Amino acid sequence: MSARDKFHEAVKKGLQKENWLITHDPLKIEFGEKDEVRIDLGAEQLLGAEREGEKIAIEIKSFLSDSALFDFHTALGQFLNYRLVLEFKDSQRILYLAVPISAYESFFQRDLPQVSIRQYQVKLIVYDPIDEVIVKWIN
Repeated sequence: MSARDKFHEAVKKGLQKENWLITHDPLKIEFGEKDEVRIDLGAEQLLGAEREGEKIAIEIKSFLSDSALFDFHTALGQFLNYRLVLEFKDSQRILYLAVPISAYESFFQRDLPQVSIRQYQVKLIVYDPIDEVIVKWIN
């Protein structure tokens, strides 16, 4: 199992520990006649979960490449497109970007990610891939 697969499962287990019910793994949404949002890149899948009437979707990222900035550009682009699709197709579901604690404590403290997160109103879930827990929810 690749590191991304482990991170996917870590986030999933972390959500379940917080009493979330996983409803979709992955969450697939058709958009228009020819497009479908379907994250199928190893473990970086969109999860659907529901708790006490709340519906969320999570885009899981590992930030394992040599360039955290490149990973961030990819994650932000996906996040914005997925949020747009959700606004049209499942507007009650709130999208979160899940990032490992190591990336959050280093890269996400830099100026560009900080300003981008604020500007684009990205909601974050910070997870610990080793302990398989959610460390922080950032709205």
